[in-house]
Amino acid sequence: MDVGAVTTPLVLVHGLWDTPRLFHRLIQELDQPDRPLLAPHLPHGLGWVPLRQLASRLDQHIQERFGSDTEVDLLGFSMGGVIGRIWLQELGGVQRTRRFFSVGSPQQGTLAAQLMPRPLLAGAADMKVGSRLLRQLNGQPKALAAIECCSFFCRWDLMVCPGWRAVLPMGRREGLPVWTHQQLISHPAALRRLCSTLRD
Repeated sequence: MDVGAVTTPLVLVHGLWDTPRLFHRLIQELDQPDRPLLAPHLPHGLGWVPLRQLASRLDQHIQERFGSDTEVDLLGFSMGGVIGRIWLQELGGVQRTRRFFSVGSPQQGTLAAQLMPRPLLAGAADMKVGSRLLRQLNGQPKALAAIECCSFFCRWDLMVCPGWRAVLPMGRREGLPVWTHQQLISHPAALRRLCSTLRD
């Protein structure tokens, strides 16, 4: 096993209606007790907190835990993948990140968010197809070129709808053999595949 992969800290970012407990099974399956982990709680107010504000909180957690120079791997589930991408592209995270894993994240928007009113649910509205935030992120096609990126998605996802929109504009893309959004981070088959990639 590559020693560098074990010692590189792993940052896990949860999504909407989730908490860091979401990653309990993933951490158990990963079985790397010596690997530094950070899974911060990012309260989202049921979707009213803008995603850029959550990305700033993520940055604070990373700085407090690992300082400003330590290289990390980053995995974001669902909305957490968009939060992580903001941190990478707008807050300098790309300069200290080795690999970025986007798991069921609406990087191209989701139809499930189209009716979300921005004045009441700004964070959820940030995930609309064609939202200003996503247009700005996707308008920087080379922003993630310096790091290894991988998008995992579920073809039948009803949260990121259609499921194939849960992909970054670059890097490897892989559909996982599950039926629902939540199974992307909880089903044994998905966990085995994610952990295999995280260990590489």
